[in-house]
Amino acid sequence: MTETLLPTAGDARLRGMIRVPGGTFTMGSETFYPEEAPLRRVSVDAFWIDEAPVTNRDFARFVEATGHVTVAEVAPDPKDYPGMPAEMARAGSLVFRKTAKPVDTSNPANWWNFEFGASWRHPLGPDSNIDTLDLWNHPVVHIAYADAEAYAGWAGKDLPTEAEFEFAAKGGLEGADYAWGDELAPEGRMMANYWQGLFPFANQCLDGWERTSPVRSFPANGYGLYDMIGNTWEWTQDWWSERPDGSKKPGGSCCAISNPKGAKRKDSFDPAQPHVKIGRKVIKGGSHLCAANYCQRYRPAARHPEMIDTATTHIGFRCVVREK
Repeated sequence: MTETLLPTAGDARLRGMIRVPGGTFTMGSETFYPEEAPLRRVSVDAFWIDEAPVTNRDFARFVEATGHVTVAEVAPDPKDYPGMPAEMARAGSLVFRKTAKPVDTSNPANWWNFEFGASWRHPLGPDSNIDTLDLWNHPVVHIAYADAEAYAGWAGKDLPTEAEFEFAAKGGLEGADYAWGDELAPEGRMMANYWQGLFPFANQCLDGWERTSPVRSFPANGYGLYDMIGNTWEWTQDWWSERPDGSKKPGGSCCAISNPKGAKRKDSFDPAQPHVKIGRKVIKGGSHLCAANYCQRYRPAARHPEMIDTATTHIGFRCVVREK
């Protein structure tokens, strides 16, 4: 967690940020996925949050100033991945490839490819780059947790908690499924960048975009924030737990939980990979790959675990500055 100074008038860090007032809200959902339950009352203090995700242009300034090398640009250490084939110990990242026909959606390997040389500069692989693809105003992707944390520290900011992100994403709405109301596409209007059609082979692109879109391409929410839903998943500070409050048993509380911080690192490991001791953080907001037939996580309450060493074509981030 980055230690930041309290914001003051004229604070340069607050340029491009929106102040979100503190408040109490109903967090979670009992309608979609079990990891979103239970509904619980949560309070957050006031904070400032980036109006839009960090873009490639923003991230390039950080890299130029610091010389930061992202996780995807460094070859993995085989000691961290027992059983990893030696030939995989090369720098790279996960790239989404649309399939030609319907596939088994229980196996993400059908559309994710680990491509050597893929990184934030080369989002579709070593033969692509953000300049020729004109992606400077798109969210930066292929960002592992450490990269997002390093950027936030450089900027004098933090990453949001899961509760802060969800509160901000709701834009002041209470009880609605989506950040804009209860209809995914009111009167046929696309409100966010997500997958229209049958994932992972038939994208109708009703929103105009096959992959990421420039930030601010869709309407802002009630707080004036863009892309809190869809486009790219975004990192939060919270360690993952199947129970979103960090507990192992369902149940509510008579009182609002104040500024929850998530689970402990040791409880965030993937039980399906007991030999890999790499923690998982909560990512929020869904992405351009979320679809009605596969991943209805284009909602404020949606949450998903992601290993902190993972970088993909659909994970980015934004930052916060807290008032206390």
